[in-house]
Amino acid sequence: MDIMQTSDSSHHGIVENNPYKIPYDKHVEGGQLDASWYFSRKEIEENSLSRRDGIDLKKESYLRKSYCTFLQDFGMRLKVPQVTIATAIVFCHRFFLRQSHAKNDRQIIATVCMFLAGKVEETPRPLKDVVLISYEIIHKKDPAAVARIKQKEVYEQQKKLLLIGERLVLVTLGFDMNVHHPYKPLVEAIKKFKVAQNALAQVAWNFVNDGLRTSLCLQFKPHHIAAGAIFLAAKFLKVKLPADGEKVWWQEFDVTPRQLEEVSNQMLELYEQNRVGPPPSQGNDTERSSASVRAPVKEEPLANESHQAPRQSSIPGHHGYDHPHP
Repeated sequence: MDIMQTSDSSHHGIVENNPYKIPYDKHVEGGQLDASWYFSRKEIEENSLSRRDGIDLKKESYLRKSYCTFLQDFGMRLKVPQVTIATAIVFCHRFFLRQSHAKNDRQIIATVCMFLAGKVEETPRPLKDVVLISYEIIHKKDPAAVARIKQKEVYEQQKKLLLIGERLVLVTLGFDMNVHHPYKPLVEAIKKFKVAQNALAQVAWNFVNDGLRTSLCLQFKPHHIAAGAIFLAAKFLKVKLPADGEKVWWQEFDVTPRQLEEVSNQMLELYEQNRVGPPPSQGNDTERSSASVRAPVKEEPLANESHQAPRQSSIPGHHGYDHPHP
């Protein structure tokens, strides 16, 4: 075993034969990892190391959503901002881009990513809190877990495991802790709009948060994701976004109609898979969206498509998210 594997599986050992293995032939001069973290969806899905270890696409998608849910819960328990949670999720996505789920425990890796995100976003939490709360969440079905982690031997073993995992994550990410999110470009753009600012910002913000459960952050730059979220929010709220003469709103994001359509459709896929509606602005009625939308063309930022906007619905997991303030 190259890293560590505890004899007790409840302690979640991390095992990886080659922690620096990279599925994509993307390097720069000097043998350093490429600073770019963006790949096509096809590259991500077909070159997955998890796939090579027998984990199919459906299972990998489930595992991705699973550690995102864990991190959202973990972040709320640690009382860190949504941006810190988002950074932890991005770190986790990047890690499993270059490592296999079959050889690494997702909850331990996610815990390490949250610990690192706290440092990066200047919202650090004590290692002791990270160890205790993570263990309690991982073993939430075990009533004895709270007492067990307070035993010195168990605590020290879990702490050691996280510190080993920290080194693995840092090496796997090439020590690149630089992360940007769609929140800032989203809010800045909506400030310029004179229509339904609060509702538009809230629904778009929720689309961004839910989009973290997909691989969008590995495919598109933050401002492209922000544009897709605004586009969907406007459609579901039936709000027409502004156009200034020859210039339409989405050109501010340096995004193409094709990119806008792809981001939007991947966001909608998430709700189709979960059989729920889009993020709410208000109300509790539920109705599923149709499978896809078309991106706007230059002449009509929000063309009259046949796609019907569903009523706003309640999404599990939105409670506790930070809210935008345009």
